[in-house]
Amino acid sequence: MKIKDLDLGEYPVILAPMEDITDPPFRTLCHQYGADMSYSEFISADGLIRNAEKSLVKLDIEENERPVGIQIFGANEQSMAQAAQMIASLDRKPDVLDINFGCPVGKVAGKGAGSGIFQDIPNMMRITRAVVNNAGNIPVTVKTRLGWDEHSIVIADIAEELQDCGIQALTIHGRTRCQMYKGEAHWEVIRDIKQNPRIVIPIVGNGDVRCGEDAMRMRDEYGLDGCMIGRATVGSPWIFSDIKHFLRTKEHLPAPDIAERVSAARTHLARAVAWKGERLGVLETRKHYAAYFKGVENFKDTRIRLCTADTSGEVFDILTEVENNF
Repeated sequence: MKIKDLDLGEYPVILAPMEDITDPPFRTLCHQYGADMSYSEFISADGLIRNAEKSLVKLDIEENERPVGIQIFGANEQSMAQAAQMIASLDRKPDVLDINFGCPVGKVAGKGAGSGIFQDIPNMMRITRAVVNNAGNIPVTVKTRLGWDEHSIVIADIAEELQDCGIQALTIHGRTRCQMYKGEAHWEVIRDIKQNPRIVIPIVGNGDVRCGEDAMRMRDEYGLDGCMIGRATVGSPWIFSDIKHFLRTKEHLPAPDIAERVSAARTHLARAVAWKGERLGVLETRKHYAAYFKGVENFKDTRIRLCTADTSGEVFDILTEVENNF
């Protein structure tokens, strides 16, 4: 699968953009375990052009996490164009610039951005053309959903229009905005788009990919060019190595043992501290510990200690105890 000149291999397994999750420390960890590409947390175009620190810090890219995409969102054609220009002028440019037309949360969709754009399709196309025209030599992609609700599943009708605007790949989450993350993802709609003879850009599937069997079905039964994984990666960056092994062998790797889980948690914390400093690095990694050690028996008290420790030194000491005692 190629996004313009970027070759991601025959069937890439990609880390989805997730707010408060896919920062550089987590992205580099997922790349370590075999993710073929990753995307940043979504970034407000309005925040970027106002030089808001919360938005600017999300532009950070580590060289060892490439290929990586930066994702932006907004409902205004001019601010999205300006944000694209800013990103195109960076010294450390992303490999891909992605437009978020899929976020379902009220504070985004309610303002006409994210999946709220489905209520104004002409604006979706204006924004897409504006970003493509202002992104310089960075290929532009789109991540979106099926439509606003079950009565307006329109992605099959507008996929060609998005392609004609100049995007180089399209990722589709198989749910509507109103579904949020509930119910089943409808991959058959994504398959129909891939089978459209006018569609020549790669089509990536997203939604309900939780294991190697899901990724294989998306490839073999639905014919998609790649799969994107979101929530199933939280606390489980090794899902990428397992899925890629399964795609080759139809067998799973052994489940991660305590040593593997501790190693991932240590690496994550060390990178977070190096990136954001001691205080924020410790605080922002706390939310991952329950996921890293999910299913470990009698872990509640230790989890509380991990999530209340104030320094990285304390956390590393507790992780050593976990490795020795569980």
